[in-house]
Amino acid sequence: MNTDKDLLVRGLKQLAYTVALMFMAPIIIWQAFKNEEHPLYWPVLIIGLILGIAAIGMGFKGIHTIMNSLFSKKK
Repeated sequence: MNTDKDLLVRGLKQLAYTVALMFMAPIIIWQAFKNEEHPLYWPVLIIGLILGIAAIGMGFKGIHTIMNSLFSKKK
């Protein structure tokens, strides 16, 4: 079984972005809830929620890419 190293590196980079998003999203959401009376409450909260959803999606995509690099046959 051969591993596609380029695909593996791409999957690991995606997981690195996922980790960054996993830390950024809760911090931004927390900042939004801390400042509920601020006029930018809703935009900051929406950005935090979008980053949280992006973290989940990037996590799945990164794991899928790594699995493809390990187990799929080369063309």
